[in-house]
Amino acid sequence: MLDKFSLIRNVGKFDSVDAGANFDLNKLSLIYAENGRGKTTLATILRSLGDKEPLPIIERTRLGGQGEPHIVIAHDNGSTAMFQQGAWSDSDVNILVFDDCFVTDNIYSGVDVASEQRQKLHELIIGAEGVAMNATLQQIVARIEAHNQAIREKGTLITAAMRHGLSVEAFCALEDIEDIDNLLQEAERALAAGKKSEAIEQRSSFLSLSLPDFDTEALTTLFAKSLPDIETASVALVNEHIASLGDGGESWIAAGMKVVSENNSTDCPFCKQDLLTSDIIAHYQSIFSQEYLALKVEISTCLTSLEGDHRSELMTAFERNVRTLTESRQFWSEFIDTPEIDLDTALVARLWRSCFDSIRAALKSKKESPLEEFSLRQETLDLIEEYRTARITVLELSNSFESVNKKIELLKERASGSNIFALEADLNGMKAVESRYSDAMSAICDDYLAEVALKTATEEERDQARAALDHYREQVFPQFQDAINRYLAKFNAGYRLQNVNSVNNRGGSSCSYSVLIENTPVPLRSNQAGQPSFKTTLSSGDRNALALSFFFASIEMNANRANMIVVIDDPMTSLDDHRSLTTIQQIRELVDTVEQVIVLSHSKPFLCNLWNSTQSLPISASRISRSGSSSTLSEWDVNQDCITEHDRNHSMVSEFVENGHGTDERTVAVALRPILESYIRVTCPNIFPPGSLLGPFIGICQQRENTPEQILSSVSRTELRALLDYANQFHHDTNAACQTANINDQELLDHARRTIAFASVSR
Repeated sequence: MLDKFSLIRNVGKFDSVDAGANFDLNKLSLIYAENGRGKTTLATILRSLGDKEPLPIIERTRLGGQGEPHIVIAHDNGSTAMFQQGAWSDSDVNILVFDDCFVTDNIYSGVDVASEQRQKLHELIIGAEGVAMNATLQQIVARIEAHNQAIREKGTLITAAMRHGLSVEAFCALEDIEDIDNLLQEAERALAAGKKSEAIEQRSSFLSLSLPDFDTEALTTLFAKSLPDIETASVALVNEHIASLGDGGESWIAAGMKVVSENNSTDCPFCKQDLLTSDIIAHYQSIFSQEYLALKVEISTCLTSLEGDHRSELMTAFERNVRTLTESRQFWSEFIDTPEIDLDTALVARLWRSCFDSIRAALKSKKESPLEEFSLRQETLDLIEEYRTARITVLELSNSFESVNKKIELLKERASGSNIFALEADLNGMKAVESRYSDAMSAICDDYLAEVALKTATEEERDQARAALDHYREQVFPQFQDAINRYLAKFNAGYRLQNVNSVNNRGGSSCSYSVLIENTPVPLRSNQAGQPSFKTTLSSGDRNALALSFFFASIEMNANRANMIVVIDDPMTSLDDHRSLTTIQQIRELVDTVEQVIVLSHSKPFLCNLWNSTQSLPISASRISRSGSSSTLSEWDVNQDCITEHDRNHSMVSEFVENGHGTDERTVAVALRPILESYIRVTCPNIFPPGSLLGPFIGICQQRENTPEQILSSVSRTELRALLDYANQFHHDTNAACQTANINDQELLDHARRTIAFASVSR
């Protein structure tokens, strides 16, 4: 409990005030102040102490003062709370202040209820426990926002070009694919094929390649053939003779030998000489035998076959086919795998030509000397072997391209019915996977996903915290609505609240409610012109009653209210007599439930009524009064200020009747009529309201005598008339010479006794 305002220096109207150290605050402390004396400053100091917020005090630094604000407040446990150098010392004080700031922060501003008030009201309703739960939730939400910021920053490292049309989340979530390089190549080829389906359809498959071989085994056999029965000398002699005959000599001789053989003749068919005597005829017979001629034909046939099988056009065609194959490969390799062409056609041509020329030369030599045994030179055999190796390579290459032709057929089939958009999507998907798991991107994506995982875990934590808070609010808000409506009923308000609920939005949690007037819900804010709303349906007094109801309900719902110091600053603003009385009654009940209540007000009557209704409680009273150009604190004699004018008059007249000494007789005489007026106003409030005159009242009493509506008896009316006639002598409205009217002591004493007696009878 707060015990003393030991020092207030350089704050508002307070220059350097330590007078508060001379008197104690109590369980209920009343503080009176005229306007402009510093009451609001004192409430601000207490609110700053409770909130541990220095700014309200710094903003009220005394203008023209020397030094910074310095405040010392003593507690009843011997500790002190000190404000110095712009901050409060460590002091755990639970203070709730009702003032304009409370209303503006939590209930309404002017005549409107803004989002800021609804958010603050939400905190007020859920109390310290709920605020702590909500703070935990907001901290988690802040962490989520930090994760979101980190995710956005890390996401900027993953550009759109890298993602290939995917969002950052979808890109990082891609699963790795084995053999992605080959699959990517296939996707690229499929798309390329789809875009060039017409060209693919028109393009031919690969041509086959072939090269003629050299039959070395047959050549070797041919070159080794000979006719052992024919002497070489005979061949030489016949050849010499044939040569001497000139062109066609051999054919001429061969024809003649055929005639001789067929006719079994011994004469020369040309000159008829006897052949038996010719030396050369025997040689002719051996040379132009069937075996010899057959050998020559075989040699000639082999040579012709060689020249036919290895004509130059074949090699030209081969080279052309290789060029065509190379061009086709360049086209098809965009869509499918094709073999590499590593073939030196010039070398193959040279090998072939070398082999061909060498073999043909050997055959010609054999043809010239059929009976001579030949063999291919080793050099020729080596060339043939090298050529055959090249030929095998060509055949293998041809076979490999022929195997690709099956893929080409399948490709043509797929390309003709391809969906370009689907193929592009597939390709982008493959490119995205390749990009996602590249060395440079993998670590970035893993970092991004780790941040997303942290956010997900934090969101789960948020959901749990929100569920707990929602469960708590589901219990608190209906109870708070009931409490508010009970206080509104006590204040005799013509409205109630309904649908007091918690609302979650991006700006935080807030309170929503509607005002129920004549069973008609009235929203806090109108969405269209001309529609009733909070600001158009509640009067100033209604709004203040609502603010007080919220305040008292928040204390009632606070589980820690026993340790709460409640400060109330001018609670009766815009309240009528009934609501002011209700406020007093609620403060009286509040004192029993909280640690301390401090009430500040400009209204002496309000504080006096509160004082008189709480005399049984530990109570103190002080006032803020002027001290030169500043303000100071002092004790306040409430009892003196609680004496009414009627009480003073009655006491003075009674003292005159009892003692008669030391009292001004004219003052006593003037007091007689107000005593009578106050008495009649209390006993007959409906007939004698404030501002009425006793003369007309006596006339009404006379008219109602002996009727059911009789007010005074005839005796009482007559006595009142007599007393009024005497008292009117001393009032200017009934006697212009009242200041000089003669006063007889005995006559005054008699009328004073009779007035006191008349005002003491219950009628």
